[in-house]
Amino acid sequence: MENFFALLSRMRYIKRWALMRSSQEENIMEHSQQVAVFTHALCAIENAYFGGKLNVEYAVMLALYHETSEVITGDLPTPIKYYNGKIKDAYKEIERTACEKVIAMLPEELKPAFSPYVLPQGESEEYRFMKYADKLSAYAKCLEEIKCGNAEFSSAKKAIEKELKSYKSQAVDYFIKHFLPGFSMTLDELNQAE
Repeated sequence: MENFFALLSRMRYIKRWALMRSSQEENIMEHSQQVAVFTHALCAIENAYFGGKLNVEYAVMLALYHETSEVITGDLPTPIKYYNGKIKDAYKEIERTACEKVIAMLPEELKPAFSPYVLPQGESEEYRFMKYADKLSAYAKCLEEIKCGNAEFSSAKKAIEKELKSYKSQAVDYFIKHFLPGFSMTLDELNQAE
């Protein structure tokens, strides 16, 4: 029996932001979809406005599968995951082992079709843009929570904002300027915006 797809479907049960009180819970399946959409946007922006030559489809597929390990490991809170270099390195190895276990659930003939996305080799430009999108997704979550009056996300917002600026990416800056303001708006405001 190959359980790859059944296991991935369980992404909807893995909650993000475990240490934070959220007005709206988010799971890693929802998060992965948003990261895929944001990755698509960032790559399209980079290619259209800033002379990029990114493989958009590859980047989006990386985003779609970027949380695969968490169906085995769960979502380890960021303060723990990045507490120090030893923990960060050990957790990267745990994530890789978890991804290998998930890939092993596929028939041999299908492994080459999924492995490049679940177990990317090296950090390509597309991978970097996917990581930017991952961070933008976290930032959008902070904006939405703060919009709902949840001050719990204020510190996270400031830290993520600082990190986003440190990327010095024109595509990220463009996305923040043109697309992120809507995440602080109500539905009525979004519908009335011109």
